[in-house]
Amino acid sequence: MVSLGTFSLANASESAATPITNEIPAEITVMLNRLEEIKDMDKSSLTRSEKKDLRIEVREIKKEVRSSGNGLYISAGAIIVILLILLII
Repeated sequence: MVSLGTFSLANASESAATPITNEIPAEITVMLNRLEEIKDMDKSSLTRSEKKDLRIEVREIKKEVRSSGNGLYISAGAIIVILLILLII
């Protein structure tokens, strides 16, 4: 039973964290594209301050995307607690 619970947890967390692309507003799409650009960059040639600026930008973008209210994000720990509560009931 534990392996079945783990399998369903992985699927539930992936589906909860993956928003539907049809409903993403344009400004969020722009932010996600910028995150991909930063991820694909060759950061080895950047200076320390440039890397720091990129990290700050990534944090701000992620914070804005999370606070935009699009999608339902549930951590794996929250899913485990919910399942345990359901099993107790």
